[in-house]
Order: sequence, then C-alpha cells, then structure tokens
Amino acid sequence: MAQITELSKIKVPLGGQQIELQQIDHAEDGMSLLRIRIRESRRFTIFDIDPDTAEQWARAMQSWADAQRRA
Repeated sequence: MAQITELSKIKVPLGGQQIELQQIDHAEDGMSLLRIRIRESRRFTIFDIDPDTAEQWARAMQSWADAQRRA
C-alpha cells in the first residue's frame, strides 16, 4: 500500500484549475513518485512522475517564469 503525503495545493487564478502536488511512497519497493493532480471542474488529469522527470519539468518551468519576469 502506498503512503500519500500532501505537498502543495495551488489555485490557478485564470481558469480556476486546482493543482495538487503529492508524494507517493510505495512500501513494497521503496519507490517515491511525485503525483500532480490537475482538477478542471469535474475532470481530473493525474501524472505520477519520477525524480528525474520532476527535475526537468521544474527547470523548464523556472526558465519560462524567469524569462517572463525579464520581458
């Protein structure tokens, strides 16, 4: 059975989506994943990603945010 730890909840001001970040720890094999849940009205999109993918995604998002601040 997996243990779920809430990390963050974000409400998107434009569009009203809710983004939840959770850590999923699998007891069987010790694997930890980052779960990203995006809720739009009644629809959910869920990604479970590994640390390397999370790092790449975070870098891409940070680069984009930095570029927007400089513009």
